Amino acid sequence: MITAAKEFLKRYWPRLRLRTILLAVLLFAAAMPLFGGVFLRVYENALVRQTEAELVAQGAAMAAVASLEWPGAPPPAPTPKRRIYRQEATEIDLGSTPILAERPRGHKTSRPADPDAVAVARRLEPVIARTTTTTLASVVMLDSRGIVVRGYGLGRDLSDLPEVHAALRGRPATTLRRRSEYDRRYAFEWLSRASSIRLHHARPIIVGNRVVGVLLMSRSPRALFRGIYEDRGKMALGAGVIVLTLIFLSGLVSRGVTRPIVALSGASAEVAAGRGAAPETPTTAAIEIQELYENFRAMAEAIRRRSGYLRDFAAAVSHEFKTPLAGIGGAVELLQDHGETMKPEERARFLNNIGADTNRLSQLVTRLLDLARADMARPEADVAADLAAPIRRVVDGLEGEGFVIEVDLPPTDPVAVPERTLEVVLTALIENSRQAGASRVNIAARAGDDAVVVTVSDNGPGIAEADRARLFEPFFTTRREDGGTGLGLSIARSLLAASHARIAALEAPRGALFEVTLPLAR
Repeated sequence: MITAAKEFLKRYWPRLRLRTILLAVLLFAAAMPLFGGVFLRVYENALVRQTEAELVAQGAAMAAVASLEWPGAPPPAPTPKRRIYRQEATEIDLGSTPILAERPRGHKTSRPADPDAVAVARRLEPVIARTTTTTLASVVMLDSRGIVVRGYGLGRDLSDLPEVHAALRGRPATTLRRRSEYDRRYAFEWLSRASSIRLHHARPIIVGNRVVGVLLMSRSPRALFRGIYEDRGKMALGAGVIVLTLIFLSGLVSRGVTRPIVALSGASAEVAAGRGAAPETPTTAAIEIQELYENFRAMAEAIRRRSGYLRDFAAAVSHEFKTPLAGIGGAVELLQDHGETMKPEERARFLNNIGADTNRLSQLVTRLLDLARADMARPEADVAADLAAPIRRVVDGLEGEGFVIEVDLPPTDPVAVPERTLEVVLTALIENSRQAGASRVNIAARAGDDAVVVTVSDNGPGIAEADRARLFEPFFTTRREDGGTGLGLSIARSLLAASHARIAALEAPRGALFEVTLPLAR
């Protein structure tokens, strides 16, 4: 099922630009607080809890005053030096607290009210009146049996109410109740759940360890739209900050991601078409994008070099093959036209020319295959070759009468180049020296911090300054008439490059001097 869903999405997923995706993400992130504002739950719940906290604070103050004014109350205990302060937590949550019916008037009772509670209610009347003028809360005072001694429903019993029942047991309680006098004032007031409810908070009056009365306070919560209106400045500031932040982030993403990628995409199309060059790395782009630009520039340069190499290589191959093919074609044409009238020695000379040109073509093809294999070579893993063994085999195979090879090889660490590559490179260098007329070759090595440098020098005629820069070009040779293909040093350089090694021709006071740098095995 999951696979089918993935295939369905792949089939119908729209092609989106990166800027569109990033803009959608930013807009969604910016709109998340607005979703909370649309449903008005978080903000409205905060308003209701704020109202409850105000009722709790008001009730705590009045209950403390009532307990001190209660007849027969013991004198206040001395305040301890170290007091434990603890804020009373609110209980109301619009999402989970049930909304009860409107508060009933209470039922009639024949029991008289507690005279002490009546006396305290009279003494507290000025305090309650002045307080409710500011807080707009309704305050009802009950005695220890739940009978109203002050406020609406005087003389009635409210002990059956759950909040009063909890307060008579010494625990403050808050409930949500509907209010009948609710009259909708705003067109969008239906969005507010708290607009038609009223909070009722019951607070016990405790003297000693005994509940002597209850303060029952009620108040409508702060209106949602009134709260929004009163906080309009803060909300506008918050919305402005969100918009400015969104604009800033959009610009940052545009300069750091989208615009550099669009520019790089256009540059890649130009490079693929053979026009233009790799663009400069934008300084405002992200680090990963800058690395992408650097890699693209390196790739474009490698492609350019490779294209030039292939173009020159094709021209060189065409030139190298053209001469022997022209000789073979001319000899075959002469033999076809005049073969019967030719003298035997003339016919033999043309056939020998054909054989020589054929051998040269065969040798060129073989060396080209060797060069292709060398160009396609890749580094071998965990290669650790000792220099002594391949050098010894090369010396044993090439040294002979009238041709001396001297070796100066101190102990060195293993190198990260295969022994076969070392043999091919050293053989090419020594063969070139012997064919150039040298009678002595010296092989020396010295160890560095991260590489071993091998030098191969001879006592031959040396290399001309103009030829040294072209030695490693394919088909460059000064011995073409002797059958040289000019591919030996190119093959050697390609094989060494596959192992991150290097070869260079250096200037020497006498003879030829080559330097081969071999990385150490790690």
